Amino acid sequence: MRMFSWVLPLVICLSTLLSAQDQDFSKVQMKVTHVAGTVYMLEGEGGNIGASVGEDGIVVVDDQYAPLADKIKAALKGVTDKPIRFIINTHYHEDHTSGNAIFQKDAPVIAQDNVRKRLEEGVTAGNMGSLKAVHKPQPKEALPILTFDHDITVHLNGEDIRALHYPHGHTDGDSIIFFPKSNVVHMGDDFVRYGFPFIDLSAGGSVEGMIAALEEIIPKLPADVKVIPGHGAISNLDDVRTYVVMLKDTRAVVEDGVKQSKSLVQLQQEKVLSRWEKYKNDFISSDTFIETLYNDLTGKPGQLLKHN
Repeated sequence: MRMFSWVLPLVICLSTLLSAQDQDFSKVQMKVTHVAGTVYMLEGEGGNIGASVGEDGIVVVDDQYAPLADKIKAALKGVTDKPIRFIINTHYHEDHTSGNAIFQKDAPVIAQDNVRKRLEEGVTAGNMGSLKAVHKPQPKEALPILTFDHDITVHLNGEDIRALHYPHGHTDGDSIIFFPKSNVVHMGDDFVRYGFPFIDLSAGGSVEGMIAALEEIIPKLPADVKVIPGHGAISNLDDVRTYVVMLKDTRAVVEDGVKQSKSLVQLQQEKVLSRWEKYKNDFISSDTFIETLYNDLTGKPGQLLKHN
């Protein structure tokens, strides 16, 4: 099942707390897809990689897991013999940044200020409830050496590649990357295709912030822009709008329960997200997403539902 390949690295990273060293990447094959203009998408394990390829070199968006670095480089060599000039991180999670230390031997990593902070200090990621993972402090070689507060533009390959910071969505260091000439946008994990999203409340993420980020970026983008999600297939703005509606509607249902002083356990037992069953997945179940919404709305961990 195709969706399982998107979800597996996240399950490994966040649910079972295994490190990249415990995973077998030997059979991973990199799939390269031309999206539009200068932009390609690489799929392996972890977050989707974006790459602007042209006469000036390559600008890479996210770099997956360190053991895949050689495979990523080989896949890029299949497109061009030009060097990598810059790497941009969309956020700090391991499945998007674990290759930093290797790639930064050849080119600088760029990221929002909070990405460097999270990588440098380490953090227990999660939804303030049952979903947790310890991200250990990373060595200096893995830390972005170019950081920004609100936005930065990289002028290469005839593109004005814009990294735009949207705070408190998936994390507090999210960047959405727009390639205007190619008419492509990389959403990072503020938009994914595996179903209910993981929202890292412990690292400054929030459902409301994710909704706000997407509602702000949508009208700024061309109607026919091609969308690279953090995980999943190339999409369009209608897909993003549908995703936003799901976020708003599920949040409203849980918020209504909170206003009625219902507990997390009650909301889970009542299966208040049953209308959105198609979004549940092996990573984020309906109960887990209810817990995320509940904790985000109340600002504190809720009581976990115990299963016999």
